[in-house]
Amino acid sequence: MAKEKVLVTSALPYANGPIHLGHLSGAYLPADIYVRYKRLNGDDVIYICGSDEHGVPITLTADREKVSPQVIIDRYHQANKKAFERFGMSFDNYSRTSLSVHHQTAKEFFLEFYNRGLFTEKKSLQFFDETANMFLPDRYVEGTCPKCGNTEARSDECENCGSLYDPSELKNPKSKISGATPALKETSHYYFPLGKYQPALEKYVDEMNSKYGWKENVLQYCRGWFKDGLKDRAITRDLDWGIKVPVDSAAGKVIYVWFEAVLGYISSTKELSQLKNDPDLWKKYWYDPKTKYIAFIGKDNVVFHTIIFPAILMAWNEGGKEQYCLPQNVPSNEFLNFEGKKFSKSRNWGIDVDEFLDLFPPDLLRYTLAANLPESRDTDFYWKEFQLRNNSELADILGNFINRTFTFVFKHFDGKVPALAKLEKIDEDILKEISYYPKRVADLFEKFRIRDGVNEIMNLARDGNKYFNDTEPWKTIKSDKERCGTTLNICLQTIYSLAELFSPALPFSTEKLFKMLNAKPVRWDESGKPQLKAGHQLNPAEILFPKIEDEKIQLQIDKLDDSTAKQTTESQLVSYEDFMKIELRVAEVIEAEKVSKSEKLLKLKIKIDDTERQVVAGIARSYNPADLVGKKVVIVANLQPAKLMGLESQGMILACDNTEGGLFVINVPENVKSGTRVK
Repeated sequence: MAKEKVLVTSALPYANGPIHLGHLSGAYLPADIYVRYKRLNGDDVIYICGSDEHGVPITLTADREKVSPQVIIDRYHQANKKAFERFGMSFDNYSRTSLSVHHQTAKEFFLEFYNRGLFTEKKSLQFFDETANMFLPDRYVEGTCPKCGNTEARSDECENCGSLYDPSELKNPKSKISGATPALKETSHYYFPLGKYQPALEKYVDEMNSKYGWKENVLQYCRGWFKDGLKDRAITRDLDWGIKVPVDSAAGKVIYVWFEAVLGYISSTKELSQLKNDPDLWKKYWYDPKTKYIAFIGKDNVVFHTIIFPAILMAWNEGGKEQYCLPQNVPSNEFLNFEGKKFSKSRNWGIDVDEFLDLFPPDLLRYTLAANLPESRDTDFYWKEFQLRNNSELADILGNFINRTFTFVFKHFDGKVPALAKLEKIDEDILKEISYYPKRVADLFEKFRIRDGVNEIMNLARDGNKYFNDTEPWKTIKSDKERCGTTLNICLQTIYSLAELFSPALPFSTEKLFKMLNAKPVRWDESGKPQLKAGHQLNPAEILFPKIEDEKIQLQIDKLDDSTAKQTTESQLVSYEDFMKIELRVAEVIEAEKVSKSEKLLKLKIKIDDTERQVVAGIARSYNPADLVGKKVVIVANLQPAKLMGLESQGMILACDNTEGGLFVINVPENVKSGTRVK
């Protein structure tokens, strides 16, 4: 197979706080496993990332701590870079957007578009804090969403329902700087004509999906934006912190972070060129039309990498200069929650990567996260599941197979690979099965089904254990040592394949395992063939995956802030009379469709007795609309109507969490009549 030139990027994390486990499951661990696999496959790969060091999240953190933004970014850039290194991330370069190479790159793009007359200057009303004497970016304003009533909405966007609106529509706005009610004041900004590129973007998304199979969640997000129509977007902001706009008419303004941050992938690759003293290195990837560019992100970054960044590159390419390659695929993961709830620093809910790695080796975390990646729906990290994954899979399946094989070889064959005697059918079957695994796992990794690939590799360890048990070397060592040697030879060949296949997910453990084997990795597609010759001397084994005791896990569970549970038991108890006011009824779903620009909402038309009503439910990640039509569900029938994404919802469907992070709608038997009261 010919080598591929592969450019891989992971979303730039904000340098305003520590990296936690949710971040790893989104854009980083899947990318690292993919990159390590591609390198073993012999492909030409560079892996690029860095800190996003501009924008309002940075200044908000600086304001809270009463320090300059520079103090914040210096602290968290270094801390996160170190945490990534401890976790085993194999970036070729981890840069930062405060570097001059990034500022120069962003200004170059801005001036190219400005000089070509691509931008439009427009006046608009924005919130202004007269007490602080400054315009307020979206995150500096909090108010009530005009669509759903969320009291923590931003000035122009509600994270609760996903609605976008004009700042003048926000109810009860308050400045996060002074607490005062801000005024709407006129200002001017430069706008990028995003709508102009909608036809080209739609064609691009369709072509990439047709050729390379994009994830459904990414496609739905894109189609939602296209359906509503792309609009011009401001690319400047009235802020002190950021990249100064390089034209006199915009003095005092900075380039909006959504425009310049994505250019950090290019500037980081430029920095790599500088570090390697190869000025043209970055061009060999970004300017080559054959480059396979893969952008790993979390679901909160889909629009920036499937619409905005491609549009910026399209606009540059129109200039007739060097042609940038666009992302071939944008594998976006959903969110990882922690013990059933979202990560929250303010509520002390969750754990940072550095904290975790002070307690446990990185590969234990890498495996647990990889085996439960939120590739199609939100998933959860549970301490008990982490313990179970380590003890039952890494220790009892993989570790046990390695340990028992090495123990037999050192005890009965002087630590040398035994010779193969005449093969029996059971031997031929497992050798054939081993040979299939590299391609089987590669096919999954190439489709960005990283979780399935890692779980498939563990199946090979299961195969090895079964083969060991079925051939009974503890018996044949007494009756037929040559036959026992054949068993152990094949077990060692299996362990070698496991070392190679697991190395992208478990780099630290497999490095030790290769040392035990006294061998080195080969090319990926060769790893399914026997690699260890008879008589090859092994090194003594070590325990790769010690069991984790219950006490150590319980200690972590006890550390969690249990304030949410306390509130439930102490302050949120309801009286019997209040509960009886809730009217639960059986309803039949007669129509169902996805809500535009929302990944989790479905619009349902339901029937209670002879009355129809509309309900908006957050179950789109668990159900296809067609599967719900005709289904009987339970709803809260007397709930006050609310608006979600601008749609009125006249009730709430009852559902419960499942073990995979999705939702089960409460099932109702077919013979129960619509409208029946649930008691």
